[in-house]
Amino acid sequence: MALTHNVWAFVFGIMGNIISFVVFLAPVPTFIRIVKKKSTEGFQSLPYLSAIFSAMLWIYYAMQKDGSGFLLITINAVGCVIETIYIVLFVTYANKKTRISTLKVLGLLNFLGFAVIVLVCELLTKGSTREKVLGGICVGFSVSVFAAPLSIMRVVVRTRSVEFMPFSLSLFLTLSAVTWLFYGLAIKDFYVALPNVLGAFLGAVQMILYIIFKYYKTPVAQKTDKSKAVASEYSIDIAKLTTITPGPISDSTVHQAPAVHNVLETQIQVTEVKSQNMNDGEDQTSKDVQNQNQV
Repeated sequence: MALTHNVWAFVFGIMGNIISFVVFLAPVPTFIRIVKKKSTEGFQSLPYLSAIFSAMLWIYYAMQKDGSGFLLITINAVGCVIETIYIVLFVTYANKKTRISTLKVLGLLNFLGFAVIVLVCELLTKGSTREKVLGGICVGFSVSVFAAPLSIMRVVVRTRSVEFMPFSLSLFLTLSAVTWLFYGLAIKDFYVALPNVLGAFLGAVQMILYIIFKYYKTPVAQKTDKSKAVASEYSIDIAKLTTITPGPISDSTVHQAPAVHNVLETQIQVTEVKSQNMNDGEDQTSKDVQNQNQV
């Protein structure tokens, strides 16, 4: 049974490393966009700050497991490097206010916070007790990493737009959480398995929100789009009419509700006016000719 657990742990550990590596690379299109536009737009730095802090904690936790946490160390070390690059790019292209707030969180959480945790664990705990304390801390911050996109989810619901919630990131976060959940079960590590239950759930919720707001429009949104289209078409017709018959347009005409038959009636009236003007011109010409003949 122990051998079976070790085999499954190795399999899920390798799968977790591969999928987690893809997860770390998922924001690459986002940062390509940031670099091209030279602006962080509506993106936030909290997910990246939380991710690098969590990776640092898991490395420290895995070092307490006497070699059995090697697969945890490998992927989280890679994650630290990648997340550091993201944070550098984010700070470079963020506006002044966002840059300052990002650096404050980076200093308080990733430097001061991590240093305090290491000192407390090294000075006040030993052996299995240290492993339990670190495990609890890792669970807490892993939950914060999975919960960090909740702010983006709130933006998606409020704006009905998925522009700032990439589907690829949500998908691979879910796959990664499921894989590490089975890894934790295989090695019977409660601290590895528990946070990934929440991660799998939140990842699924993000994908559902993406599908809802990406491919299905609410009746209100459809009505607004239709109104904008009709208003735009009506504005074009008014512009054409003012070109044909220059002159002042009354407020009642400008603010009248768009209606096709009203526009057609106005066009007919313009045609009639032009015809009447042409007839008047012909009559005036005939009179001039008669006057010349009389002279």
